[in-house]
Amino acid sequence: MGSSQKPSFRLGSKRIPSIATMLKQILGKLPKKSSKSDTLDSDGINSGNNFMNLGNGFPFTNSCNVVSTRLNVVKRMSSVIFPSSNTAGVEMVEPHVSFNDVPNSEKQNLFVSKLNLCCSVHDFSNYDKNCAEKDLKRQALVELVDFVSSGSAKFTEPAIASTCKMCATNLFRDFPSKCRSYSTRGEAEDDEPMFDPAWSHLQLVYDLLCRFISCSSLDIKVAKKYLDASFICKLLNLFDSEDPRERDCLKTILHRVYGKFMVHRPFIRKAVSNIIFRFVFETERHNGIAELLEIFGSVITGFAIPLKEEHKMFLWRALIPLHKPKSVGVYHHQLTYCVMQFVEKEPRLASTVVNGLLKYWPVTSSQKELMFLSELEELLEKIDMAEFEKIMVPLFRRVACCLNSSHFQVAEKAHFLWNNDEILNLIMHNRQVILPLVFPALHRNTQNHWNQAVLNLTQNVRKMFYEIDEELMLACQGKFEEEDSKSIVVAERRRLTWERLETAAAFQPVACAVTC
Repeated sequence: MGSSQKPSFRLGSKRIPSIATMLKQILGKLPKKSSKSDTLDSDGINSGNNFMNLGNGFPFTNSCNVVSTRLNVVKRMSSVIFPSSNTAGVEMVEPHVSFNDVPNSEKQNLFVSKLNLCCSVHDFSNYDKNCAEKDLKRQALVELVDFVSSGSAKFTEPAIASTCKMCATNLFRDFPSKCRSYSTRGEAEDDEPMFDPAWSHLQLVYDLLCRFISCSSLDIKVAKKYLDASFICKLLNLFDSEDPRERDCLKTILHRVYGKFMVHRPFIRKAVSNIIFRFVFETERHNGIAELLEIFGSVITGFAIPLKEEHKMFLWRALIPLHKPKSVGVYHHQLTYCVMQFVEKEPRLASTVVNGLLKYWPVTSSQKELMFLSELEELLEKIDMAEFEKIMVPLFRRVACCLNSSHFQVAEKAHFLWNNDEILNLIMHNRQVILPLVFPALHRNTQNHWNQAVLNLTQNVRKMFYEIDEELMLACQGKFEEEDSKSIVVAERRRLTWERLETAAAFQPVACAVTC
């Protein structure tokens, strides 16, 4: 044989090609590697080559390992991209393939592959960074949402695990430091809301999570292993987001979690209570109190009667103290609705709520006073006579102060209580106690209140009392004049006392000078 001929061996009459020739024929039939495969080979095979070069150094061992490596490129790529915990028992499919391009038997595996692909998180503070990757991820999220919406998705345990992991990776994050004062939000309603730059991705993730939880075929027993207390706690932390769109999505999701996962209901109530406690007694800073209260408005509606002690404690320890913060105006509408749900279910709680309002009644904020008076009017419409009699004395002492308020809207709102038929009935039934409490305020208004509308309202209330019980009005007027004359005498005596002190003090420096 010439030097150009390959070495061969004979077995009987047949020529057997050499090992190198056979390997060349085998490798020539293999498909060429893509660029992705080349990259993965360069990252993952070097360590294998080191192992193959050990020992006797036969080229056959090295070549066989190369063949095995090429045949397993897709499998190794999956193990690099997807965590093994989420893909156990699942044959991974190239995630960039469309659902329309794979048979039905592969769609579930593709679903899990796309979920794991979307676990990558991108920086949206720079819009020009990783634009291609961001677009690919957004397209994958859109396909996932459409796939779940079509009802084709089957939430097996790997699918549930991958869904929860993807949502957690994208949603659970730290918010930037607070740069605005929460305490003034109630008075600065014109502040522009802050929008998350990553919302184009976050919105799709929230949509997918909402559809996942709402899926009728979802196995709750399996799902609760992944959508556990830790997941819910982190979900609740997201309510502090500055983005109102995100809080609105969270509101819908938490409501559905509460309705579907009954095992988590006590934990959710306790966790929300802790958020409220921290807000009221520590920070007075939180963006999502209104949304949390809106959820609990419907939750309270579903409470069974008689109310459990746990639910009453939520009213006493969480809802009533929420009247204290300066920013109560941001969530007062939702707070009033929650409180009224308790009172409608158990009217005996009305007196407790009124006492709570009196405890936290504002003395320097007229806007808060207007809100408190509106809530008070709703409560008095629901209260029964026995409960009203328990709180009428401290209540109308506070109402008398509001009647005299120099802020005309507060004074008007207090007078409007007499325009409510239910409240008027309560007042007139207990006029022997209430009229002596409010008569001085009504009299002072007629003497020196600056606002004509308030003067007219005061005259109407006085006229109403005269028509119902003139004798009581005259008695109250006589008592008021008597106390007024006594107060004049006391004031004069006090004035004379201060004059004597001032005269004595005027001579004191001279005495000191003489002594010195």
